[in-house]
Amino acid sequence: MVPEAAFTSYYGEPVLKAPTWKPVDIAGYLYLGGLAGGSSLLAAGGHATGRPGLARVAKAGAAGAITLSLGALVHDLGRPARFLNMLRVFKPTSPMNTGSWLLAGYAPLTMAAVAADVTGRLRLLGAGATAGAAVLGPAVVTYTAVLLSDTAVPAWHEGYRTLPFVFAGSGASAAAGLALVCAPLAQTGPARRAAVLGAALELGGFRLMKRRMGLVAEVFEQGRAHRLLRAAELLTAGGAVLAACTGTGAGGRGRRGRGRLPGSGRGRGAAVVAGAALLAGSAALRFGVFHAGVASAEDPRYTVVPQRERLRARAG
Repeated sequence: MVPEAAFTSYYGEPVLKAPTWKPVDIAGYLYLGGLAGGSSLLAAGGHATGRPGLARVAKAGAAGAITLSLGALVHDLGRPARFLNMLRVFKPTSPMNTGSWLLAGYAPLTMAAVAADVTGRLRLLGAGATAGAAVLGPAVVTYTAVLLSDTAVPAWHEGYRTLPFVFAGSGASAAAGLALVCAPLAQTGPARRAAVLGAALELGGFRLMKRRMGLVAEVFEQGRAHRLLRAAELLTAGGAVLAACTGTGAGGRGRRGRGRLPGSGRGRGAAVVAGAALLAGSAALRFGVFHAGVASAEDPRYTVVPQRERLRARAG
């Protein structure tokens, strides 16, 4: 009997070329886009339910985050003209092209929404921009997951069914974290609920994704990616639990919550700690996913072995 051949590649070299993207630029771009999209949803909710403090913080967060996100993307591309070149055509089958058009439409809406809120002028236009940004917000949160999954990088491609849900939960928890840190405590009820729901979706979705990935899931348990993802899990879970415990009568609307609430000083401090943990946890998740993808591309085993397993399954 001939023993089964052990896997190898030519001289042990990678089959794929590892991504050359700068981690700070691209992982930051992924994180800030999620923060922006989630904040637009919170802004629309705060605007509709009479929570002006929450709405203003979320609008400013969305505008600031998407501006920084675009800046990180352009910095990685090298010059702004490369981003503008992607807008010369519209190609729905290309996640990069579709995402470029999405950002080109979304960013001005966030700017208009926060400008109308801060100046107090053109309120009707501001309300329309807030609603428009909220409509595009979910796509802004999740399209980067589609973009990563559309590559041949094993740790990203193998998670194509679940990664958008993970990013959706991460964006929601990040937006909730920003609101908890900056918005009036009495108006953070929607943010606290978003923190709990976002954390559940992020953590549950990520565990499900790893179970479905088979061998490739190993890269999430090794090296820098493992440390970042473990920190993300602890920070997000801890932040969500703490956020859920900061109610203390603070869930009312702005007009009801103007007076000082009993224990509001302690509640304010807990809200800030919870928000900071959620923001840091969301960032750690995006950086962890990025580094796991690079590691999976550098090891040829994660490219070839799953392909062979799929061929055997089809033949059987």
